[in-house]
Amino acid sequence: MSQNEIISIVREYKELQIFIKQLEEEADGLKAAITAEMDARQTDSLIVDVFTVRYTTYTSNRVDTTALKKELPDVAARYTKATEARRFSVA
Repeated sequence: MSQNEIISIVREYKELQIFIKQLEEEADGLKAAITAEMDARQTDSLIVDVFTVRYTTYTSNRVDTTALKKELPDVAARYTKATEARRFSVA
């Protein structure tokens, strides 16, 4: 692949990332409008045409690793597992 082809691909990638971000912001605005309407109707489920929209509360339990490392550093160290991954970025 030539240098010009790489430049072209990276530029297209960056343009698509900007476009994706704009679409995500637009989608977030639509989601906010829908959830605001559901809040106004005091409902967590709404049937619209062929779609069922749900806006529900759920609970998630997670380990507070900061507190664990502070209070029981030996236990935290024993159960800490290093993982390796690759990160792709274009700045």
